[in-house]
Amino acid sequence: MMRKLYKHVFVTVGTTEFADLVRIVSSASVLQQLTDLGCETLTIQFGRGEELNVEQVQKLTTIRVSAYGLKSSIGDDINKADLVISHAGAGSCLEVLEAGKPLIVVVNETLMNNHQTELAERLSKDKNLFCCTPNTLQQTLKESDFNQLEKLAPGALDSFVNHLDKFMGFR
Repeated sequence: MMRKLYKHVFVTVGTTEFADLVRIVSSASVLQQLTDLGCETLTIQFGRGEELNVEQVQKLTTIRVSAYGLKSSIGDDINKADLVISHAGAGSCLEVLEAGKPLIVVVNETLMNNHQTELAERLSKDKNLFCCTPNTLQQTLKESDFNQLEKLAPGALDSFVNHLDKFMGFR
């Protein structure tokens, strides 16, 4: 069986900042793991965080690296991607899952009262995505079989939104 290559990888931190994710995804060990997965281009959306020094990161890898802060829509980046690595924001997760892309969600452990952890764990339990922390991203990339992920089932989004509303106290 031929292994699928993940030539185009997109990383998003959403509209806030998540320096730990940007730092780890641009580290030599994660870049090497992405290379092992067949990555040729890596686009990093760093949100409101510190601008990524692409020139410095480029010295660590043969992958073509690009980065930007914010733009009106990340839909094109998601659609072009063979693999998405994202923060655990509900909007980002659902947009990627609706696009049918394999997804690794990286939970920001520094957030207080982090509902994102429950979201990521629930979707991981349902085998819609893989979930990790910045410190375990490299290992998750190495060990994950993206062929085992299940597409978001029809109606699952409604069920999940109801679950999230209940958790947030809206119902």
